[in-house]
Amino acid sequence: MKHVSHWIDGARTGGDGRTAEIFNPATGAVSGRVALASVAEVDAAVGSAARAFPAWRDTSLAKRAQTLFRFRDLMDRHRDDLAALITAEHGKVHSDALGEVARGLEVVEFACGIPHLLKGGFSENVSTRVDSYSIRQPLGVVAGITPFNFPAMVPMWMFPVAIASGNAFILKPSEKDPSASLLMAELWAEAGLPDGVFNIVQGDKVAVDRLLEHPDVQAVSFVGSTPIARYVYETGTANGKRVQALGGAKNHMLVLPDADLDLVADSAVSAGFGSAGERCMAISVVLAVEPIGDELVEKIVSRVARLKVGPGDDPASEMGPLVTAAHRDKVASYLDLGVEEGAKMVVDGRETPVSGGRGSGFWLGPTVLDHVPANSRVHREEIFGPVLSIVRVKSFEEGLHLINTGEYGNGTAVFTNDGGAARRFQNEVEVGMIGVNVPIPVPMAYYSFGGWKSSLFGDTHVHGTEGVHFYTRGKVVTSRWLDPSHGGVNLGFPTNG
Repeated sequence: MKHVSHWIDGARTGGDGRTAEIFNPATGAVSGRVALASVAEVDAAVGSAARAFPAWRDTSLAKRAQTLFRFRDLMDRHRDDLAALITAEHGKVHSDALGEVARGLEVVEFACGIPHLLKGGFSENVSTRVDSYSIRQPLGVVAGITPFNFPAMVPMWMFPVAIASGNAFILKPSEKDPSASLLMAELWAEAGLPDGVFNIVQGDKVAVDRLLEHPDVQAVSFVGSTPIARYVYETGTANGKRVQALGGAKNHMLVLPDADLDLVADSAVSAGFGSAGERCMAISVVLAVEPIGDELVEKIVSRVARLKVGPGDDPASEMGPLVTAAHRDKVASYLDLGVEEGAKMVVDGRETPVSGGRGSGFWLGPTVLDHVPANSRVHREEIFGPVLSIVRVKSFEEGLHLINTGEYGNGTAVFTNDGGAARRFQNEVEVGMIGVNVPIPVPMAYYSFGGWKSSLFGDTHVHGTEGVHFYTRGKVVTSRWLDPSHGGVNLGFPTNG
């Protein structure tokens, strides 16, 4: 049985104290144990990062970029190995895991351009023989706290940009699927990253709290549920840290009567049930503008019936299990709740056949609830599983109102062939990431990812130029180099003369 440890100062280390079980979600069997860091182990990681930071900060941009390029090539060569680890511990099918790695690699490729991304500005002769220029410098030791649903991609939203910018980084991955993080650490070492610049502390709330409180940690990035995001933001900022904390979501797809319903049905199924719905950009609500509801539901149900649910390492599987038994049971509890609240169960995921049998795995198949009341908990709350709710609305305006009055503002989509309606939607909807005939509008790496309202705490989104700004701080330098004939000392305040 494997033992997943920390990565501190360039080596696997520690983990002789508290541990937690790692499961294979497809079978329910315990596949290993993961270390849960003590305060002393977190302090050791922070100390290693603090010692490594000065030399890495002063490493040239060219050498930093070369290290990023080598890491990118190694990650590309090992993408199947990384995907296999993700599938074994998270449960998502191998193709989903490969897609996750590919999207994370896009951020690594973006960070390879750090020499350009850190270019400052220069103004000559802002006053007589006085020049001004701006520079951006790294913060120091920074940390990332990441969720179970994307154990490779979400960390790669953070650490490539942070490290390329000259910081030393500490990753606290989810204890549910921790092995991918250690493979990435080993590839960093092989790429030539100095010891201490990238560290991993496995763990639970003990590790999280110590990172949020440690005086040498300058900034914290977080992705997870909204209650924990709020806690991370409030605790981190109370301890003087820069914090970006991305929370939960309840993403809607507004379908207008002129939309291509076959495209909509394909998109709703892929966006609702990919990765078993365990993603913050999943479409969990379809707002069907009447009179298209019955036809659209029929098309969705026919596609769901063809989905193959099975173990993630089976190439025929299109959807795997949920990550833990507790999470599966929580998601399943919404099915009966939805019916009690007035929804109609048209596909019950508890009855979905599983390739190879259910066994003791954490299985729940795709579920479709129709005629979901707009004021119901099933509509309002983040379920984070393979449950697709169909809410019937009478108009564009009613659908837009439901989105804008929701608690979250992460992602949304509109499906229509009317350019004017699409333009109005993207202008008026109060959500951070918008898709027009695109069901999961995750931005490319050179844009930034993040939502509005209770989906984001802090002012800065992840990766892209906002990510560079989060992991750096600006300086403006005003300089005068006196000509030998300056004629003496001038004690006056500089003006624009």
